[in-house]
Amino acid sequence: MHDSRAGSVYDTLLERGYIAQVSDEDGVRELLAGTGVRFYIGFDPTADSLHVGHFIQMMVMAHLQRAGHVPIALMGCGTAMVGDPSGRTDLRQMLTLETITHNAERFREQMRILLDFTDDRALMVNNADWLLDLNYVDFLRDIGVHFSVNRMLAAEAYRQRMEKGLTFLEFNYMLMQAYDFLELHRRYGVRLQLGGDDQWSNILAGADLIRRKEQTEAYALTIKLLTTSEGIKMGKTARGALWLDPEKCPVFDFYQYWRNIDDADVINSLRLVTFVPMEEIRGWEHLTGSQLNPVKERLAWEVTAIVHGREAADSARQQARALFAGPGEASDMPETLLSAAELEAGVGLLELLERSGLSPSRSAARRLVRQGGVRLDDEVVHDEALVLTAADFADGHRILRAGKKRFHRLRPTD
Repeated sequence: MHDSRAGSVYDTLLERGYIAQVSDEDGVRELLAGTGVRFYIGFDPTADSLHVGHFIQMMVMAHLQRAGHVPIALMGCGTAMVGDPSGRTDLRQMLTLETITHNAERFREQMRILLDFTDDRALMVNNADWLLDLNYVDFLRDIGVHFSVNRMLAAEAYRQRMEKGLTFLEFNYMLMQAYDFLELHRRYGVRLQLGGDDQWSNILAGADLIRRKEQTEAYALTIKLLTTSEGIKMGKTARGALWLDPEKCPVFDFYQYWRNIDDADVINSLRLVTFVPMEEIRGWEHLTGSQLNPVKERLAWEVTAIVHGREAADSARQQARALFAGPGEASDMPETLLSAAELEAGVGLLELLERSGLSPSRSAARRLVRQGGVRLDDEVVHDEALVLTAADFADGHRILRAGKKRFHRLRPTD
């Protein structure tokens, strides 16, 4: 549905801080000024869930769809078999087609969080449909002839990998992604490709290929990566990436990530991961310290509601409020169940910190204890060799805390 309130959707993306680079600003503005423009972003299904980095790109697709344009989510089942060298210092793990296809199915489900696929308002396509059956010699003669090796090696994605060794497998990635753009232009009339800012060289290569092969102007636009005010990539938790799948990142942990971000990152995050109107966001820019707490709560609720639904966001907010009122009141806090046999033998503190996800490893857990960052209920634990037994649960559950704001309930099974 066209959202006339948005004015120029390009200006919306600019104002909210999404745009990193654009090949021809005037051309893209003119292209997006109407409606019905088909554009695409590629997603290589190398994991079984999307993460918050993908979510930023999905938000841009949603803004454009709300302005009347048609997103194409390209599932990179073909390119995933090669592996994108962008942002890597090592060779990606080789995945089987079966694993890649399974991951793509999970991506499809999660895309529906933000995009409306009814009546072709958005499309999902798979580049395996055209990449896997290519004739290699024909491909080199038709596509490879348009690529300069010198220019390719100057691209940031390849320069980073040259130090440790760039495989010929990865070297083909730019050609394959460029060919995707050409194929989507021929099949669907696509003239605009979007992607993360680390994809700039690949997207430009595709736009250039379309100009050479079709004598048509095509455009590249990259989206800023989600980073802190210090330029550090956001979305990392003690358990790894901030996944959209609640099985990989529980809803409460997802909510708490946003509730606990640094003050300097609140306003930027509101722009990028929520639909809160800019006039509201601008009204909070002058706030500092404890004044930002309600704004952080609003941020956490908004993004959790988009990803997991309003009911789940309400529940997470209620749990978080209960934590600060008193941890015993948080009925739905993430918990680990301990069997009677385990407690009879005794369970080590370091094992529990790792098992609960409060620490990524035993060694990290040990450091956390030595730094005074671990509490059992309200008491700081200094003994890294502490072992918990059934006697420690005479009053029921215990709350294990890492740092000030991460909590986990330990509870004996009945």
